Amino acid sequence: MGDRKSFPGWLALAAAVALFACAPGGDGGEQADDVMPAETLEEAAPNPRFGVWELESDAEPPTRNVMTYEPWGEGGMKITVAQTNSEGETSEWSYTTLFDGEFHEVEGQENATTAVEVIDEHTNHIHNARNGEVYQTIVNVLSEDGNTINNEYRRTMQDGTERVSHAVYRRIG
Repeated sequence: MGDRKSFPGWLALAAAVALFACAPGGDGGEQADDVMPAETLEEAAPNPRFGVWELESDAEPPTRNVMTYEPWGEGGMKITVAQTNSEGETSEWSYTTLFDGEFHEVEGQENATTAVEVIDEHTNHIHNARNGEVYQTIVNVLSEDGNTINNEYRRTMQDGTERVSHAVYRRIG
């Protein structure tokens, strides 16, 4: 789906830790002098997306959309989206990813799955599917300063045309 040869440094380090942990004899016993413990690697190269992000919007309160990105599994991420609509009704959904392009269930959305693949150190493609059919790809781009995420939503309509929209999220935590 994309060029997977260019991995960000944090992902390459996380993959190396996962491979070492799964290697024969990698039972957590003695470590070689040149191997850095996983805890140190995570501290040295955290995913720059980890944190809390709010959608920029002109909508009147109580409307709000907040994404939380947090560590999950061995080098993965859990994404949780909490929304409040104009009537004050709230909803929340989440998914997990190892950035491998594999689809995982979306909790809080019926028959929904999501797959994430790394394109480069700033760009991920997020593929959303319902009932096994991909209906949307999000081009998720982290700014150079790490404080803004720009999402380009590309949705194929039933007539085959494509609808494109954009959203900007700012780091709030």
